[in-house]
Amino acid sequence: MARPGNNIIQAKLVLVGDMGTGKTSLVLRFVKGQFFDNQEPTIGAAFFTQVLSLAEATVKFDIWDTAGQERYHSLAPMYYRGAAAAVVVYDISSMDTFTRAKKWVQELQRQGSQNLVMALVANKSDLDAKREVAIEEGEQFSQENGMFFTETSAKTSQNINELFFEIAKRLARAAPSKRSGMNLNNETRDRRRKLFCCSG
Repeated sequence: MARPGNNIIQAKLVLVGDMGTGKTSLVLRFVKGQFFDNQEPTIGAAFFTQVLSLAEATVKFDIWDTAGQERYHSLAPMYYRGAAAAVVVYDISSMDTFTRAKKWVQELQRQGSQNLVMALVANKSDLDAKREVAIEEGEQFSQENGMFFTETSAKTSQNINELFFEIAKRLARAAPSKRSGMNLNNETRDRRRKLFCCSG
């Protein structure tokens, strides 16, 4: 529960990744606790909101779930511009989606905010028997790129809430560098350089 008078952080969060990786299923599981076996592909982007209360702050997520089809790729910057957090999703049973996820990470590093909190998510952990991407590959790539990594399953709800709580915690830790007002403890562990500039 958030304490009275706590910081309220409004954070734009974008999900990117190839078609069929389960981005919409992840969000629906998080926001509504629902899962559909035959989820329709997203057209353009879909919008959701969710609020998480932490000890440090209350984080209100504005979540943009972007379409994975190549023909919508050119629209993506419209959604990740000004985002505080990005979730890059791939499917553990498809090496192609992991390759595409790496390209998304590079694009976000080039064009996203300097303080962007990024998560690499290996979805569909329930398909372990069909796995093409080893856990170690995802872990190594995320470490090399300063992201955090988790394996999830929208179907079984494994690690879904944990993923968004971890993002919220990181946003709460980074908040003092981005906004005036109540000063939260700025952890020196945060290795990212804070640029007092023009993000957002």
